[in-house]
Amino acid sequence: MRHLIHILALGLLSQPLHAETPCGGDFAAFVADLEAEAIASGIAPDTAATFFSGVRQDPAVLAADRKQGVFQMPFTDFARRLISSDRLNRGRAMAQEHDAVFDRIEAEYGVDRGVLLAFWAFETDYGAFQGDFNTADALVTLAHDCRRPELFRPQVLAAVELYAEGGMDPRRTTGAWAGEIGMVQMLPRDILDNGVDGDGDGVVSLKTSVPDALLSGAKMLQHLGWRANEPWLAEVTLPADFDWSQTGLETVKPVSAWQDMGVVPRNGPLAEGLTGSVLLPQGKGGPAFLAYPNFRVYFDWNQSFTYVLTAAYFATRLEGAGIFDAGNPATGLDGPQMKDLQTKLQARGHDVGGVDGILGAGTRAAVRAEQARLGLTVDGWPTPELLSKL
Repeated sequence: MRHLIHILALGLLSQPLHAETPCGGDFAAFVADLEAEAIASGIAPDTAATFFSGVRQDPAVLAADRKQGVFQMPFTDFARRLISSDRLNRGRAMAQEHDAVFDRIEAEYGVDRGVLLAFWAFETDYGAFQGDFNTADALVTLAHDCRRPELFRPQVLAAVELYAEGGMDPRRTTGAWAGEIGMVQMLPRDILDNGVDGDGDGVVSLKTSVPDALLSGAKMLQHLGWRANEPWLAEVTLPADFDWSQTGLETVKPVSAWQDMGVVPRNGPLAEGLTGSVLLPQGKGGPAFLAYPNFRVYFDWNQSFTYVLTAAYFATRLEGAGIFDAGNPATGLDGPQMKDLQTKLQARGHDVGGVDGILGAGTRAAVRAEQARLGLTVDGWPTPELLSKL
């Protein structure tokens, strides 16, 4: 799959904001300010001039940024769309083909092969579709756009630094519309901080070298806080009389406490000694999962709850877990209804992260709060009944 938005990388928001380069306005003037900014940060003037000399605004990038309808799909539909038998079989074949690389990753970083295989599959279909957007153009376009300039402006400066080190060509390097590069789609800052020369040729080549791409991805996960050799997700079943208000990322309990409440694994034993949260992506009638601490690291790779849960679940499938039990969830909301719901939730003072029709973490938390207030089942799954009562 070409690109699924994975915007927030560790440390990105901690980069200094530069008042001298505001978003919007004349694009040429904005680029000139960025060039001056790069020079002020220590980049050689001729290097900065070369990098920015051919940069252009790309309307296709902005169109892609505004088009995120795939994330409006419920988890079950989204997972079935992304996880095919072919993708699963190829993942297992890739695990065998690159067994030595995955052995090294598991030894050095403690990241299971299924985790990286899932990212590799979803981001670029195992390297087949890495994106054809010019990376420099994409980053500068998004930095100029006033929707999220604080995210992308630091990445432009990181790209200039990467170019200065020989890690990219501003005219030829291509990738995803949001500026990610390579088989597992990494932003320039992450490449600078976590790039690994896995094949020993003296160059970090995330687009052409499988060892470089996978080891770099593993190092980035470690940098984001991945806990070595620990699980990330397990499918579970819950008793009919379960306290549904205890579900959601906001509630964390020891695994032993969940077991005392009747939580039972569907595939192998639960990891005793760890903590976790019970997740119901489609409410009490749908599938159920226990998310361990490593699951939260996924949100630093991608902020979409649906994408994160699907990627984490696919990783367990690649490690031998069975197909999840879809259950019989209550009817959910379509895109326009979800936007209507988010508007109503905002009006009640909830932070839903914007009216986008996507059931993200903020909207789920707001739904749970309103379900509790209205005396409904508190499972985080918005239904027409909830919308009507609001």
